[in-house]
Amino acid sequence: MQYGWAGFLLLSIAATGQQYRYQNPALKPNERAADLIPRLTLEEKAILMMDESDAIPRLGIKRFSWWSEALHGLANNDSVTVFPEPIGMAASFDDSLVYQIFDAASDETRAKYHHALRNGKTSKRFLGLSVWTPNINIFRDPRWGRGQETYGEDPYLTSRMGVAVVKGLQGPADAKYRKLLACAKHFAVHSGPEWSRHELNLNNVSPRDLWDTYLPAFKSLVQEAEVRQVMCAYQRLDDEPCCGNSRLLQTILREQWKFPYLVVSDCGAITDFYSSHKVSSNAVQAASKGVLAGTDVECVWEGYAFANIPDAVARGLITVAEVDKHLMRILAARFELGDMDDDALVPWAAIPISVVNNEAHRQLALQMAQKSMTLLQNKQEVLPLSKSASTIAVIGPNADNAPMLWGNYNGTPIRTITILQGIRSKMGAGKVIYDKACDLVENKVTQSYFSESVAAGKTGFKASYWNNRDFAGKPLITQQLSHSFKLTTAGQHEFASGVPLEAFSATYEAVYTALRTEDIVFKCGATGYFELFINDSSIAKYHNWRTLPSRIPYSVEKGKQYRIEIRYAQLNNWQANLEFDFGKEVDIDFSALINRLKGVKTVVFAGGLSTLLEGEEMPVSYPGFKGGDRTDIELPEVQRNCLRALKAAGKTVIFVNCSGSAIALGPETESCDAILQAWYGGESGGQAVADVLFGDYNPSGKLPITFYRSLSQLPDFEDYSMKGRTYRFMSDALFPFGFGMSYTHFSIGEARVGSWASNNHRSLALTIPVVNKGKRSGSELIQVYIRKESDTSGLLKTLRGFKKVTLGAGASMEANIQLPREAFAFYDTALREVAVIPGTYELWYGNSSAEKDLRMIKVMVTDTAIIGSTAGR
Repeated sequence: MQYGWAGFLLLSIAATGQQYRYQNPALKPNERAADLIPRLTLEEKAILMMDESDAIPRLGIKRFSWWSEALHGLANNDSVTVFPEPIGMAASFDDSLVYQIFDAASDETRAKYHHALRNGKTSKRFLGLSVWTPNINIFRDPRWGRGQETYGEDPYLTSRMGVAVVKGLQGPADAKYRKLLACAKHFAVHSGPEWSRHELNLNNVSPRDLWDTYLPAFKSLVQEAEVRQVMCAYQRLDDEPCCGNSRLLQTILREQWKFPYLVVSDCGAITDFYSSHKVSSNAVQAASKGVLAGTDVECVWEGYAFANIPDAVARGLITVAEVDKHLMRILAARFELGDMDDDALVPWAAIPISVVNNEAHRQLALQMAQKSMTLLQNKQEVLPLSKSASTIAVIGPNADNAPMLWGNYNGTPIRTITILQGIRSKMGAGKVIYDKACDLVENKVTQSYFSESVAAGKTGFKASYWNNRDFAGKPLITQQLSHSFKLTTAGQHEFASGVPLEAFSATYEAVYTALRTEDIVFKCGATGYFELFINDSSIAKYHNWRTLPSRIPYSVEKGKQYRIEIRYAQLNNWQANLEFDFGKEVDIDFSALINRLKGVKTVVFAGGLSTLLEGEEMPVSYPGFKGGDRTDIELPEVQRNCLRALKAAGKTVIFVNCSGSAIALGPETESCDAILQAWYGGESGGQAVADVLFGDYNPSGKLPITFYRSLSQLPDFEDYSMKGRTYRFMSDALFPFGFGMSYTHFSIGEARVGSWASNNHRSLALTIPVVNKGKRSGSELIQVYIRKESDTSGLLKTLRGFKKVTLGAGASMEANIQLPREAFAFYDTALREVAVIPGTYELWYGNSSAEKDLRMIKVMVTDTAIIGSTAGR
């Protein structure tokens, strides 16, 4: 959207009282930066190279925060629109809708930012105009917890989606001011494991894998989308940390791709040089290495290495001229945003706060959630369900779970429609039986002992709150908590009436007298500083930037008293969350559940995973999970057992799998009549699930990742060779890349091959007949894959074109897909570069990557033409 362009006028220097050229908005960003740089001291230049960049009042430079997130809507902010997680958006294969979503997300970011400034607040982390989005790493292994943030395993799909994201975030290319600064991350060759990313050294990545798999999306975002930032990754590539890697940042990014904009570090990646990778001896050396390699802005959790830049200059390790090169890019970017100009000159500043989570954005969230739904199994066409059924059961740990739908790197929406709520909206609450049935991973349930604890002669815990983070002085408020608690500042909720939303601390105290000698567990979760004491001894402690439930076992003796104390403090820049309970664990028995469901024929089981289990560098692990990654890829055992119990009881089982990654659903194909892959669907995810289950929306999602049969099909997690990974190098998938069912049936005919010219560049045109042979209207994704006939690398095929067609029942059309000459480019080992090599190429086209779903024709590529052929199958 554009606001106020028609009335846009530049104010004259005289009218605004400007003194220096850098204050003149009529000049180009680089001209303004060149005038400002000599006016800065070396210490001030170092400050401007930090992600939390303090103001320099004497020059009119405002405080600036480089780190905000907009992965699927503005993150770490309340009352925003939360769109589906990117892996779900990738399943839509709809890059035009992706553009609309990030155009909307950038509107909300601008509106929230300027609304905050007008209310006396300054730029702060997570509410700024630089958003570190999108994540365009290749999701090469389903164990990676952050794969949900990506657009899947295919370089071409990732490129298409990533370009759309950047264009939506940054605004029209011909606008005077950038709407936001987007960021392509993490450069490069990065996709787990989370537990070793600060020390991992990748020294066996082949040139072919590098150029054909790991780099194409970055090149597209740099050259096609003109992304303004590239973030370098944590790990080493060929012995050099990525943020100090001259080959990546200089040879490839600057020299070959001609990237003129910013390189920012992942948070803590520069300090990793000496603290983890041990390639630098101290912060001064690390800062010098990062600067010389090409990193412009350093992000840290605490303690900037770049604060030592003046010292590095004094030692002769780097020069002032080198520092100034970085300042030119940094300041030009800020001028491009209009950061130092009056808001009256920047049309984006006029976006009203009313745009945030408005009805249009809510509809975009629902539309994308619907398009992401991917139907994997539908035995005897049990779907769609009938709304007139007498009763239906909705069970499972994700059935009524709102935070699960939000995914990770998320904001908090005004309202969320859970799966249970969505289904109730179709049938009425009275016809729907709900039972959580089981947890995500735990084979036991906890009988709470919270109400058996005592504080100050009253049942429960005494809570005390301070208006500082140090438990200093007299408590601001004290109160009694009689039940286990889940507290959050999300949505501007106070922990207790009168407790500030930020900069506070709290304690929770009680005495528990053990009724018997037994093993109990403490169930805790916190965003912030958390420490648990038993009889004045600390038994658990962490500082955490997301809420990660933890299970802490503890043995008690009958009759003995245990003083329990929790100490909590809100961390700067993060919303506060705290949850706590304790008690005895007992085995799950599904017989009670089955008895409750007597007379109910159809059961919708909503399970899978959540961002409590898979995510970024998580300190809490469960069986099958480690540090945010997975150590196996099966559905957690407790859920498998529940599904088997339901099937054994004769139920028709509809499994709604919510996850950000592929799950080996082999057993589930036997115990479930239908399987719907629902990803993490955002604020309207539950409505989209219900729309598909009841046939109000015909599913059209396609898998952007391979669903493997078992972990045995995968190489070692830390092996970055593509051999045996993804649809491009393996074919024995449970559910293949590009697969997804519909409630109707499409027939794809034989393609006609032609050629066309665009700006004197010859291209190949495929015309593919498509017929809807079913009784419902629906959409089908036509996919085109390419392979060079003489290729001996092991590459089976790779996606190079796709088009979604929508047809009414019985209707037909011809899908036209153009393949430019560049679609036939691959890395050539002899030339040591990506090139189009003359020869015969196989074109595979159909509705999934599985060979059974594809037809093949061959074409000849010469130095001057692409010639169609009738040979093929």
